[in-house]
Amino acid sequence: MDRPPGAPVATMKPRVSHERDTIRMPSPIPLRRPAWVEEFAGFIVKGNVIDLAVGIIIGAAFTTVVGSLVKDLFNPLFGLLIGGIDFSNMFITLKGPSLPTLDAAKAAGAVTLNLGVFLNAVIQFLIVGFAVFWLVKVLSRLNVAGRTAGPTKSEALLAEIRDLLRERGAGPGTAA
Repeated sequence: MDRPPGAPVATMKPRVSHERDTIRMPSPIPLRRPAWVEEFAGFIVKGNVIDLAVGIIIGAAFTTVVGSLVKDLFNPLFGLLIGGIDFSNMFITLKGPSLPTLDAAKAAGAVTLNLGVFLNAVIQFLIVGFAVFWLVKVLSRLNVAGRTAGPTKSEALLAEIRDLLRERGAGPGTAA
């Protein structure tokens, strides 16, 4: 420390930080960095964050594709099947002028329940959920197929220890 033994804390020499023009007193209490800071730094460096960022970017692009699939392909087909109803214009006006399209009602300041927009979101959710289900299923199959039939290193070591204990007569099933 910078102070002589037994000197009060107030007589310690202040350090001037020229970067911020502030005066800092040395801490009389040693401060330690929390363990989670080191853990977080390791997490950042390992590349997990980069994998996560790539996943988010791909997810956003996938959501755009699914949105277009629902809006531009499914909704017109569903609309034809049930009599030409345009889902994007299915709404209930709660307050304000009753207009034929959702865009016109919003422009006029009407308060609406947007049932078609909600239905589009539900369809998008179901498509994304279905795609994720199959992706996880395929990846799980690949993971199972990629495993080796032999024991892991730790299992082999445990088996070796068990066998050595059996040879000495102190293993499971024997009286010690």
